[in-house]
Amino acid sequence: MTKKTAFWIFLVGTLSSAILFLGLTVDTHRQVAALSHADKLSENVIAGKRVFEKYNCNDCHTILGFGGYYAPDLTKVVQRVGADGIRYRIGSPEQAFARSVRKMPQQHVSAQEIESLVAFFSWVGEIDNGDWPPQDSKQHLSRSEQRLALGATVSPGAAVFQTRGCMNCHSLHGTGGTFGPALDTIGRRLTVEQIEHYVRAPKSVNPDAKMPPQTDLSDRELEELADFLGNLK
Repeated sequence: MTKKTAFWIFLVGTLSSAILFLGLTVDTHRQVAALSHADKLSENVIAGKRVFEKYNCNDCHTILGFGGYYAPDLTKVVQRVGADGIRYRIGSPEQAFARSVRKMPQQHVSAQEIESLVAFFSWVGEIDNGDWPPQDSKQHLSRSEQRLALGATVSPGAAVFQTRGCMNCHSLHGTGGTFGPALDTIGRRLTVEQIEHYVRAPKSVNPDAKMPPQTDLSDRELEELADFLGNLK
């Protein structure tokens, strides 16, 4: 290959890549309003963003790929823990994270500010951001599904309980969250079928339930989880 040929390959390749990159950038900017659901960008959502910045939440949390890595990502936090779960964690972090190795300071966030944060997180969670973050993606196998597929050192149901965030709210043998009830003896009160139904639609069983519907669990995950919990007597 001559120097002239190499030069033209370099030049054409560079220009083609630049044109493609600019074209994709322009196309993305044209779709921002639709991808971000700008029509749902209410005053309460904007107020929530200001609260998020006021308390420097990004120092510990990531959101939309930006921020600290000390605490969990908040991009899909509403889908993961529910609105009531957010209220509890922000309003009473000393209780919510009493048994957690990671602590959240009491910021004395007002009730109105908390509601604005819930609105902000709800809006962010609906943004079409290319299925980010991967741990909350419905297109990938969850860690519990991977363990179920590969075989785990613990029972499949225990693997689901550990990896799908159940311990963020519930505890077993004194380990886990305090937002929901301890589940050490749940098998005495509910059958496996009742547990499955409750996990899928909590409010259909208890209208005052604060637990969000766990619709992201696969049928196999739900079956294994309910079997595991149903045997805790």
